Amino acid sequence: MSAEDVSSAPRIAVVGSANVDLVARCERLPRPGETVTDAQLDRVPGGKGANQAVACARLGARVRFVGRIGTDDLVLRSLEREGVDVSGVVRDEGETGVALVVVDASGENLIVVAPGANARLRAEDVHVGESDAVMCQLEIPLEAVRAAATGAPFFCLNAAPARGPLELEPEPDLLVVNRYEYESAGPRGKLVALTLGAEGAVLLEEGREVARARPPRVETVDGTGAGDAFCAALVVSLLEGRDRVEALVRACAAGALAASRPGAQPSLPTARELEEIVAS
Repeated sequence: MSAEDVSSAPRIAVVGSANVDLVARCERLPRPGETVTDAQLDRVPGGKGANQAVACARLGARVRFVGRIGTDDLVLRSLEREGVDVSGVVRDEGETGVALVVVDASGENLIVVAPGANARLRAEDVHVGESDAVMCQLEIPLEAVRAAATGAPFFCLNAAPARGPLELEPEPDLLVVNRYEYESAGPRGKLVALTLGAEGAVLLEEGREVARARPPRVETVDGTGAGDAFCAALVVSLLEGRDRVEALVRACAAGALAASRPGAQPSLPTARELEEIVAS
């Protein structure tokens, strides 16, 4: 990337969670009370905030990550390798957040998160610096989300995991939700991106559909990072000045690419990979 490209790249601050993902891959998901054996275990960097930071960086944005990380450096090293500014990271003497992920042969997953240091992120920890947009999720305390939204030139909230009705002022410029999160949070946002799984996504403005897109066909391997890839591609595309239809098409393609590969951060696509699948 040339110096001119770097200087014109969108500046995005991501305020959110950082987790160590313990991923068990098995033939099928266990039923309640059942033990499934012969799983393969991987330990990979994750957390919705860190995932979205890495995804934005791979798509060419200049990214600053703000969050709390405990004594485990796995996620911090991953962010640094991707060129993410980690000067906004607060080190914590406790445990880094951990996500327990079980993935079956079809790519379906079950996720349980122990938030660890993420639960201790405070409003006074949030320093986003100069940015064109701020992105947040709901794996951190709401006080930190509110602090991130205050004064943001463009605020994107991925309302996941669902927490019920949101009380945020100002409202997000862009709210990203799936069907369940939409019902829980309500359509609070100037723009609402409603993801529909294999059916794609719809972009709503004041409740009116303004764009719709479907993902390319892929073989689903692991859907863990798909939503984070979608969010990143949508925000980066809008900041690049692309129209809403094109931005949504690119977001769906990024989500599909991530779902076609294992792991959260390892699966996130680069700008070149996204261009190739969109053009195909």
